[in-house]
Order: sequence, then C-alpha cells, then structure tokens
Amino acid sequence: MENISNTVNAPALPYRGLEKALETIAVVLMLCATSVVVLQVFCRYVLNASLPWPEEAAQFCFVWAVFLGMALLTFRDRHIAISLFVPKLSPKHQSIHTVFTKVITVIACIILVIHGIDFMNRTLQVLPALRVPLKYLFMAVPVGSAIALVFLSAPIRGFGWWSGLATLVLGLIGYYALREAGGVIFAGASSTTILMIVTMLLIFAEVPIVYALVVGSFAGLTPLPPLMLVTITQNMSGALNSFTLLAIPFFILAAAVMNAGGITVRIVNLAYHLVGHFRGGLAQANIVTNVMLAGVSGSSTADASATAKLLVPEMEKHGYGRAFSCALTAASSTLANMIPPGLGLIIYAALASVSVGALFVGTILPGLLVATALSIVAWIISVKSGYGGTKDRSTAPERWRSLLLATPALCLPVMIVGGVRFGIFTATEAGAMAFVFALFCGALIYRGLTAQNLSEAFREAVEDTVAVAVIIAAASPFAWILTFEQTPQKIAQWLAALTGHKIYLLLLINLFLIFVGLFIEMIAAMVILVPILVPVVIAAGVDPLQFGIIMVMNLVIGALTPPLGVLVFTTARVGGAPSSAVFRAILPFIAAQIIVLLVVTMIPQITLLPIQWFGP
Repeated sequence: MENISNTVNAPALPYRGLEKALETIAVVLMLCATSVVVLQVFCRYVLNASLPWPEEAAQFCFVWAVFLGMALLTFRDRHIAISLFVPKLSPKHQSIHTVFTKVITVIACIILVIHGIDFMNRTLQVLPALRVPLKYLFMAVPVGSAIALVFLSAPIRGFGWWSGLATLVLGLIGYYALREAGGVIFAGASSTTILMIVTMLLIFAEVPIVYALVVGSFAGLTPLPPLMLVTITQNMSGALNSFTLLAIPFFILAAAVMNAGGITVRIVNLAYHLVGHFRGGLAQANIVTNVMLAGVSGSSTADASATAKLLVPEMEKHGYGRAFSCALTAASSTLANMIPPGLGLIIYAALASVSVGALFVGTILPGLLVATALSIVAWIISVKSGYGGTKDRSTAPERWRSLLLATPALCLPVMIVGGVRFGIFTATEAGAMAFVFALFCGALIYRGLTAQNLSEAFREAVEDTVAVAVIIAAASPFAWILTFEQTPQKIAQWLAALTGHKIYLLLLINLFLIFVGLFIEMIAAMVILVPILVPVVIAAGVDPLQFGIIMVMNLVIGALTPPLGVLVFTTARVGGAPSSAVFRAILPFIAAQIIVLLVVTMIPQITLLPIQWFGP
C-alpha cells in the first residue's frame, strides 16, 4: 500500500479471536465477489445467458468486506496516514499522540454508528435483482464501525487496562461536544471552510486519513440542520456501491497471487536475458521488468517491493550502488500506475465518470515515454559510474526459453487492455479474469502456489484493498459538501481569472498537484481533488481523459519525494539502503519524469490520438 502507519500496538489476547474471525470473513467476502463476477463472464460467453444478480451480489460482498476490514485495520493500526513528525518525538510525546489519534478514531466511529443506523432505518428501497432490502447493504457502515469500537476498547500500549475504555468515553464526549457546539464554534464559516481546515489539521496531525475525512465532514455539517448528518454514511456506503471500483480488489488480488505464484520471477528473468548485457544492463532490466509487471499488477507498491527484493541484491552483487538500485526501482515502479491496468487510472475513471478503457489506451504512450526517459537516465548514470557491461550476451536459446516461460504472464496485459477497450468485458470483469488467470498460471503452469502462500496473499490483498477503499468511501461526503457549496465552480472562476489559456491552467495545476503529492498519498489526493478540478479543466476545454493521465503522472511523482515518498521508503527498507541516500539518488529520475509530464501536458495528441485510433 501507498503510505501506511507503522505504529502497531500490542493487542490484548481476548481480541485475537475476533480479529482472526473478521479477517476470514473479509477474505471470504472478497473471494465471493470475485467468484460471482467470474460467473457472470462465464454465463455471458459460454452459456450465452447473462444473469441479472451478480453485479449486485458482488457489490454487496465488496461493501461488507471493506467496512469489516476497516475495523480490522483499526485494530492493527494499518490505515493510511502521512508520517511527518511523530517518529521524531520522544516516547512520552508519541504516547500522547497515540491517545489523541485513538480519541479522534473513536469520534469518527461513533459518527458512523449513530448516523449509519439513522440512515439505514430511513432506507426503504430494495436491490432490484436480489430483492434484498437496501438497508442491509448500508448496515455494513454501522456494523463495521461498532466492531472497530470494540477493538478500540483494547488497552493502549504503555497505559493501564483502563486506557481503551477511557478513549471510548473521551470519544463519546468529543462527539456530543462537536455535535451540539459545532454550530456555535463554527458560526459564520462555510461548510467548505470548516471541512478543509479540520480535515487538513487532522491529516497533518497524522490521524488516519479515513477518520480525518469523516470527522472533517461531520464538523462541516454541524452548522446545518441535523438531518444533513446522515449524508456522511449515505455517501460513504453509496460510494462503494459501484461496480467499477470492484476492479481495485481484483487487480490487487491478481498482483498478490502473481508474486506468490512465481510469475514475477519469470518476468525478471526475461528482462535480464533481453537487456542484461548492455552498459547498465541490470538497471535496464529493472526498468523492463517494471514495464512488464505494470501491465499485470497495477500496484506501484507491490511492484516496488517485489522488484527490490529480487533485483537490488543482484545489482549490488554486480557492482551497482545500493542506493542507486533502490532509487531506480522506486522510480520504475511508478509505471504500474501509468500503464494499464493502473489502479490510479481506475479510481480516476470512477470519480470523473469517464471510460476506463479509453484511459487504458490513452496512457500507453505516456507510460512508455516515462520508461524511455528512465532508461536514458539509468544509462547515463551507469556510464558515468561504470555500472554493468560485464554480463555476456544471453544466447538465443536462453532468450527463447525465458520468453516461453514468461509468455503466459505477458498475455495478461493484452487480454486486459484489449478486452476492456473492445467491450468484451468491463474493467471490473477484467480484474476478476486477471485474478483467475494469475491463479491458473501460479498453480498449474509455474506451480509456485501453496496453500500457505496463497492464504497469505489473500490476506495481504484484502488488507491493501480495504486501506484504499475506505479512503474512497470517506472522501465521498467530503466531495458532496464541496459540490453542495459549489466550490468547484468558485475555484474555476478564480483560475479562469488567473490564467486565460488552458495550457497555462494545466501548468498551474501541475505545480499544485506536485506540491500536494509531497504531503498527501495519491489515492487520497485523487478522491479529494478530482471532484474539484475536473469541472475546472472541462470548462477550460481540456479533455478529461488527458487530464486524468496528467493527474496520475503528477501524483505518482509524489510517491518519490519527501516527506511522503512511500515508494522510496519501501525500496529502501526492502533493499537495505538508507532512505536519505535513496532520496538523493532518485533526483535525476524525478527530473526525467517531470520532463515527460510537461511534454504530455503540452501535446495532448500523445494521449488523445491513440484513443481516436482505437475508437471512442
């Protein structure tokens, strides 16, 4: 995952049983969602008879898995949060911060329980195909939040047995104080102002982003009539009731199974035999590996971790600097979000209501341009530093053998992009089929899957999915408040007055997004900013497909820059290099990505012409 809190409390033993049961249920629900989508594809193409209920069943399982998983991640302190100052605090002040974070989390969970039950009881509709009352879908929010409160009653490390219960009491007091006094405290301020100030303060105080968004949205709504408070849970549950977003867990599951099943190793071997003999050959193999992995996994963090584990020790053995190797791996892993099926592209498509297939086609050239730019920088540094050039050229039989072994994995991106673009299946169905294909290859072709590593892959994938999905859910009421107060229109007017040309507007937005990427993780930034910026650029005449690719390219650069730099921290940790040295080594690669970003911004045909060639 993109930036995940490393603070892990020692949970009390009585909570372990609930934790394991909850994890099992979440995994089973996610696998059920995958199964019914695969069933839908099977019935459509094999039996020539589409079923009416699989989409609803898959969405039902997904929503419940996410909100039960939210409680699980709360217990494990694994929700996404930025990390700025807390690691530098003294142990005493870190303990105080832990208590503060727990209290805010309790307030957020109480909000979701009370107003989730209220909204659930107001819901009278039923799911059209399943004929299940919709309130049972929306029940996932208060149930998951109530279980999180149970976990939050566990004692806090360094405090007595009473500490967890004390945070529940403090959180309850904080909830009612905010609810009753919010209208007075924030009197005269707009909901948008309250929302932005409270949310940003909590995010930079290193509160988990999902709970910062919930409390910020609640604070923004307190001056309004009480009935408006149900919009928080209404929007959160409704945001995940989306078939498009199901592509996220499916591709994450596929990536996890790939790594467990030995598919990643075959791709690395192919890249090594193709370009390993060049000057800086292993560096070039690193980039080629990430290009091929990007077409299968869609997850930068998964690719960064897998590639660093396999290639950094090998590169060091052949004389490459460890910091350089980690920096190159981090920079190359950004390609997973720039080459289909990048998760950032899927999330943007869902938030901006644009075609996923068109985004997949439009981003191929920009992604390959970034790979080429990284390759040029790696070659220049390798020549200057004397890296590589010692490996003999692989023989033709060696290359053909490695290609043959990697062919099943390389078929996957063709299947995904072609299938989605030409309407054979949706992006979500492509994700489900990618998971099944990875399972088939790992179990029957490469035979790297075991019951143990497959189970671990499922648990890891569900945890990563939940960490992403709950932020998307929590950002929905955030976006609703902005829309309710016409904030995008106001920003559009301000930007229009500031610059009168769409290229200047995009350059200004580029600067803004790079700044945002320094502090806010990509997915969190997208769910907050897409509802604001997309209407602005459309009004200026910018194609939303081009803007989506520009936005993703901007925000993945943020995963390479301090203080967030999650991909740098990931590769530094896995590769065993000091993060400060990796940050210095990555500067030339960041410069290369910024140059490509400017080219894509200035020349929209790079993204739009391929879309036109392959049809609307």
